[in-house]
Amino acid sequence: MHRVNSWKMITAAMALASALGAQTSTPREPVARIGDQAIYDDDLLPSIAGQLWQLKNQEYDLKTKALVNVVNQRLLEAAAKSKGLSTDAFLEQTVDRNVPPPSTAEIEAYYLAQKDRMNQPLSELKPRLEQALTQAKRQQARQDYIDQLRKSSGVAILLRRPKIEVTADPARTRGNPNAPVTIVEFGDFQCPFCREVQSTLKTVIAKYDGKVRLGFRDFPLRQIHPQAQQSAEAARCAGEQGKFWEYHDLLYANQAKLDQNSLKEYARTATLDGERFDACLAGGKFKPQIESDLQSGTGAGITGTPGFYINGVPLTGAQPFSEFEKVIDSQLAESESRISTQ
Repeated sequence: MHRVNSWKMITAAMALASALGAQTSTPREPVARIGDQAIYDDDLLPSIAGQLWQLKNQEYDLKTKALVNVVNQRLLEAAAKSKGLSTDAFLEQTVDRNVPPPSTAEIEAYYLAQKDRMNQPLSELKPRLEQALTQAKRQQARQDYIDQLRKSSGVAILLRRPKIEVTADPARTRGNPNAPVTIVEFGDFQCPFCREVQSTLKTVIAKYDGKVRLGFRDFPLRQIHPQAQQSAEAARCAGEQGKFWEYHDLLYANQAKLDQNSLKEYARTATLDGERFDACLAGGKFKPQIESDLQSGTGAGITGTPGFYINGVPLTGAQPFSEFEKVIDSQLAESESRISTQ
């Protein structure tokens, strides 16, 4: 992931303050004074907006882990109480006694996997290895039992990951416009991690056909990618002629060549009106819109590229398909839950 080096957009950061619940009461109370000049919470946000958002997500992760532990414990206590047993005794009778001891083949395989660290023959270590494997199998069996207990008990986890309102640009979206899940990507055409994630995004769109749409917004890291700004402008010029995604794909497929002559060559490859494209690029027509995207991304907590918001849930970096899948599935489930209760 490539990171931005500066925080400059105060107005955009104010939007993050609202999303984080960081708005101050009325009248506002200053946090410091320099003579007659007051300093407020809002003045701190441009330099810490991204960190605040990360903390909010860390808080959610901690609460989720604690919540799952509490739910599991209460389910176990209820099941054990129905049998007149303590939870430990209940697990021993219900789960542990049904776990078979590790086979000789399992012990040997475990030993071979750890052999370089052990420096002792299998005959000497076998009792300890058997005990360790037995414990591991029991722990897994207990976890499987608790997972099944949670499913059969109809547990509903209502704690939601914090979200921030990030809108997609209708002119730069692909997929079903009425899809229940929207992925907004903040990308940089010169960023290698952005290029890397493109195949994953195509897999996502294919698997969730009709259920997910993808939107692109500009976040050129001009300090480290000198050709990112003009590439973003070129893609916007292509979009003006209805060919944004075709040009987008050409830029990532030819990332090593993003000089001006190459940008014009890609316009011909995409069968754009060359004169119109050249005039658009030379005039810097879309610089204000790109700056607006940068401000929105910064205000939303983007610190580098690629950065994603899946229905407002952040996902950072060139993540594997499985990470997108987790968030998308949770958002689809949340959407279906809302529909069923209406």
